[in-house]
Amino acid sequence: MLKEKVESAAKRIGQYIHRTDCIQSPYYSEKTGANVFLKLENLQHTGSFKARGALNKVLSLQDSDREKGVVTASTGNHGAAVAYAASIVGTTARVFVSETASQNKVEAIRRLGADVITFGNDPVEAENEARRYADSGGFVFVSPYNDIEVVAGQGTIGSEIADQVRGIDAVYVAVGGGGLISGIGGYLKSVSPETEIVGCSPENSKVMIQSVELGELHGDLPSKPTLSDGTAGGIEDGSITFDLCRKYVDRYVSVEEDEIAKCLKEFLDVHHMLIEGAAAVPIAALYREGKDLAAKNVVLVICGANIGTEKLREVLSAER
Repeated sequence: MLKEKVESAAKRIGQYIHRTDCIQSPYYSEKTGANVFLKLENLQHTGSFKARGALNKVLSLQDSDREKGVVTASTGNHGAAVAYAASIVGTTARVFVSETASQNKVEAIRRLGADVITFGNDPVEAENEARRYADSGGFVFVSPYNDIEVVAGQGTIGSEIADQVRGIDAVYVAVGGGGLISGIGGYLKSVSPETEIVGCSPENSKVMIQSVELGELHGDLPSKPTLSDGTAGGIEDGSITFDLCRKYVDRYVSVEEDEIAKCLKEFLDVHHMLIEGAAAVPIAALYREGKDLAAKNVVLVICGANIGTEKLREVLSAER
């Protein structure tokens, strides 16, 4: 079923997204002995893969729901993606953020046309209020991952990779709530069952990895601060992505903060493109695997480019 959902999503959102390049990296190939390809979602609209899922969800709504507008909660990529999707269909987006949200990210969401509503001292409070607001007003709440249409939208990355690289041995994907890897893994396993799907998370925040290891979803497991803020934090109770990850992800790799920072800086130096912390996590995982990947065709999903200037300055100035 997921394969068909992804194929429908590809047709639905195709004219509104970039079919991002999947380029071979001579540098990482030489460093690891693998044939390493980079799926460049850092060059996607709004600077992140999130545009795909948000667009598929909003475009799949009935006209009556679209006309009323959509609601979400986010401090970054998802909020920008929902704002972009709403602008495409000519409706309104209300994005709830907490008082602690980065002002740079809030302004980016606002520039895309969304109404930004500040509530509470942390993202959980903002999300709870957003859901209450959506329920009371009869608005559709757009989840960042706990929605099959969102998952299918992210899965269009997998369908593009299948067209762009032949004989894929492994795909490395950053994991937070699990929407991205569920979509990619669900599609690729249907067309290339031998392809290994590898989930990658920071050691400081690996709620999905720990939940899979425990055999049940524990979305409130504690997390520490991480440069990979796009994958950080808890997972909604009952999220559909838990079972999808258990079904489609072959194994997981977690990496330390110094590895993430080093790989982010290295990518900037080598490929001369901006990426965010979450996008550096699969690169760090690749290095963890080392020479075990020799001669294999490996794809790294470079999931986004949205990093604040202050955080980037810290990474570039740190001694490593």
